[in-house]
Amino acid sequence: MSSTDKKQNGLQKSLALIFVYTVATGSIFTYVSYWDSVFFSYCGPGTFLAFALMTLAILPIALVYSEISPLFHTAGGELIYNTVGFNRHVGFLASWLIMAAWISVPPAVVMAIVTFISRTFGLGLTFGHTMIIGIIILVAVFLMSMQDIQFLVKAQAVCLFANITTTLLTGVLLLFSGHWSFANVANLFQTNLEPSAGIPGWIIGMALLITPFFGFETVPQMVEEGDFPTSNTKKAICGSVLTCGTIYVFFFFCVAGLDSFQTLLSGDAQNGFMTITAMQNLLGWKIWPLIYGCVSILMGMTASIFGFWMSTARMLYSMGKKNFLPEIFTKVNSHQQPILPNLFLLGISLTFILMQNATTFMNDFFNLMSFGCACAYALTMVSAVRIHRKHPEWYKDNKNVVKGGDFTRILAMVIMLSIAFFCTLGQGRGSWISFGVYMGVGVVIWLWMVAIRWKKSGVIIETPDGEQQF
Repeated sequence: MSSTDKKQNGLQKSLALIFVYTVATGSIFTYVSYWDSVFFSYCGPGTFLAFALMTLAILPIALVYSEISPLFHTAGGELIYNTVGFNRHVGFLASWLIMAAWISVPPAVVMAIVTFISRTFGLGLTFGHTMIIGIIILVAVFLMSMQDIQFLVKAQAVCLFANITTTLLTGVLLLFSGHWSFANVANLFQTNLEPSAGIPGWIIGMALLITPFFGFETVPQMVEEGDFPTSNTKKAICGSVLTCGTIYVFFFFCVAGLDSFQTLLSGDAQNGFMTITAMQNLLGWKIWPLIYGCVSILMGMTASIFGFWMSTARMLYSMGKKNFLPEIFTKVNSHQQPILPNLFLLGISLTFILMQNATTFMNDFFNLMSFGCACAYALTMVSAVRIHRKHPEWYKDNKNVVKGGDFTRILAMVIMLSIAFFCTLGQGRGSWISFGVYMGVGVVIWLWMVAIRWKKSGVIIETPDGEQQF
């Protein structure tokens, strides 16, 4: 086989650690300037506290991911961990669940981008026009996703750091605007969510804030292309969580003091862009809200699309490699980009856009992401405990073994099971419909694999003991 043939047969090791970190961080850090109204309606002036608590809750999960990620050297993440921890059926389920969160991002983000453009420049686009433009943007993202990985990660890094810079600067400007007051932060636990099953609405809202944190699990999807020791993945996984958590806490503390809960969410602000609206209406600012919005919405959300799009394509590619999907999913183009996974992702994203309605799509997407992500994390934490008990020898030279051992792993599992339960309490009809359609596609594929492909050959996972069949 020629070197050219080898190059075109799969993913290539070319990514520096900094770019894997920016893929994860860029995936996480995107929703601040659009879904700020969702966050604030869920957790009120105490949104910054909810983010602080969620950061602490997510860290054990990130540490467990950091522990198991170096054991496996190919893309797949949840697919691999849950297959090894349980079996191929749970592996398929976990990967499909995490992709429910990832796949929700592109349609949600492009709708946000188009809505922002229409609102900012007074275009008055109807929901139908917004959908059409969103479809055009998704096709453009697909075409870019077929280019060289270096182009994608460098473009994402530029978008990410521009977003972080303007967000931090906006927080400082709000804090020293002369309109900020501690009195506005005093009533921390105001929320628009009703209690459910005896659980306060604020707690349910905090659980739903898992969505602005998911993305660190994209790191294991990039290890196959990383040119660094897999033990270094902890820096990217935990670094992305801490970076975003710190900015979230600071930013929403600055926002909370601007005015009362009711005032900040009054009028059109409840439909998104709450902070931008506050800067315009409460502070009378004209130029900075436009600059901040353009950078945070257009560039920040582009960074997120790239991160989750790349990760989803690699998960589907890994499923093809490991016989969870037909082998055709492993075909790559001349830029080593998976062809069918990218096409499949485009098709699902377009379907999600066409299913949404004009009034609830923002919350539907948000809640769907939260639920899918929480369920996948919960399964993975259970698998992490099982893997460690079945193969303690794999951890002998692992520099990232979690402090506290099984206590930390079980704590992470309990945290995620709790969050997954709370997320079910916040789901609306639109979220369940989207989730049902998506899972229905997964069930059809799974049944086909069980009835036909897996009868002929099992799935193959590369483990520390070599390739094993499950």
